[in-house]
Amino acid sequence: MAEQPRADQPQAEEPRADQPRTGEPRTGGVELRTERLVLRGWRDEDLDPLAAMDADPEVMRYIADGSVRSREQTAATLERMRQGWEEAGYGLFALQLRETGEFAGWTGLAVPRFLPEVLPAVEIGWRLPRALWGRGLATEAARAVLEFGFARVGLEGVVSICRVENRASARVMEKLGMRLDRETELPVLGLRVRVCALSRAEYEANGGVPASGEPRSARGA
Repeated sequence: MAEQPRADQPQAEEPRADQPRTGEPRTGGVELRTERLVLRGWRDEDLDPLAAMDADPEVMRYIADGSVRSREQTAATLERMRQGWEEAGYGLFALQLRETGEFAGWTGLAVPRFLPEVLPAVEIGWRLPRALWGRGLATEAARAVLEFGFARVGLEGVVSICRVENRASARVMEKLGMRLDRETELPVLGLRVRVCALSRAEYEANGGVPASGEPRSARGA
């Protein structure tokens, strides 16, 4: 029997009749809400801010080889993110600030095919515009995605992967209660990465709350 949601769980909502539907958001009807964010499906109008984020050298500094993306590359990525939901039943959510409606990047779940040695696995990841860094939004969104992954998708575990130099992402992983699984190299690129992991048992042992004791909806750093 499915558990009834607790008061501190991120709220999952079915699409409302007045909800914008430009570009057919494809998240299986799933929308999550936290204190400051809406995690929703992708829309056509997300391309402009997504392309601007992916063209920022600081944002892309630790992504693969650090190359920025063209608008055409970002458009292809956007379509793949939409299709991912149809193929797997989970995927990457677009983030939107509840207060202003501003696009705030993405957070979600994907298969890390770029690192075959950890497969089979599902990775939790995030990317936010530089203007929104340092406000705890990545942690807040990722906590909601963990709840979704374990409680609704039924995952037995997740990993998260970042370049060893990427201390900001490593800190988010720590706040999510993830543990270091290994350090290894990306095939072809030869870049050193840190792989952190969190099992369903570990997540449930903490009551679905990271070891810091902060509630899922709390503002992380």
